[in-house]
Amino acid sequence: MHTVTRRTMLAGMSAGILAPPQSHAAPASRLVDARWRQFGTGGDPDHGAWTAVLGRHLSLGADGIARFDYANADLRAVEAYVARLESVDPGGLASAPAFAFWVNLYNAVTVRTVLRSFPVSSIRKIGGGVLSRGPWRQKLVRVADVPLSLDDIEHGILRPIWRDPRIHYAVNCAAIGCPNLAARAYSSNRLGAMLDEGARNYVNHPRGARFDNRGLQVSSIYTWFRSDFGGDDAGVIAHLRKYATAPLDGQLAGATRVSGHSYDWALNIA
Repeated sequence: MHTVTRRTMLAGMSAGILAPPQSHAAPASRLVDARWRQFGTGGDPDHGAWTAVLGRHLSLGADGIARFDYANADLRAVEAYVARLESVDPGGLASAPAFAFWVNLYNAVTVRTVLRSFPVSSIRKIGGGVLSRGPWRQKLVRVADVPLSLDDIEHGILRPIWRDPRIHYAVNCAAIGCPNLAARAYSSNRLGAMLDEGARNYVNHPRGARFDNRGLQVSSIYTWFRSDFGGDDAGVIAHLRKYATAPLDGQLAGATRVSGHSYDWALNIA
């Protein structure tokens, strides 16, 4: 049996599409350091530089997919923003600003990782060959003098501390199949609205959920991280119904099982 996660590519699969088997293991949600559970009273650090980068280089296509102009993006601006966040101690932030901090850091480091290796057709190809696990386990950033990987941020901080399935709509892995990279930096005063917007946009896009002659087809995110979405097909469907709009909401009303899942790992390049 192959172990399949958001980071694994199986040999012989075609151009950016990942359609793993039902038997798999997802990265565990496990706190990497108890210090990140401690909150202060501080507000948002300045995320204006990240909003500016997104404003210059992120565009929303007619197909509803957000793409980033890696070819023309200013790596130095992204490097400077990441360095600024590395100087912040998130332990001094209140809960909502800390959540926004970690999401923005994850997304900026992901973009930086792609830019450092560009041109590349998929983030999975960074750091190895066809069967590479990609860059997610590499220590790519240092926060409060602690080296952290992207996996540490997502599965060792965000998921175990906040336990919010909308995290999966906020962190972006630079792939077409991933929920859209937000058009502006996350901030504490807009956090709930942005998380809900990300959920609605993805659930109601064919990448998130759709029906065909085989039944309900969903993003592999809902299978890889099933435990975050209720633990079974019924939980996934209930989660989808929470954010679905017409016509999907009516179709989901009669659904009882997930028939299949897929994911497109091609780079989300403009």
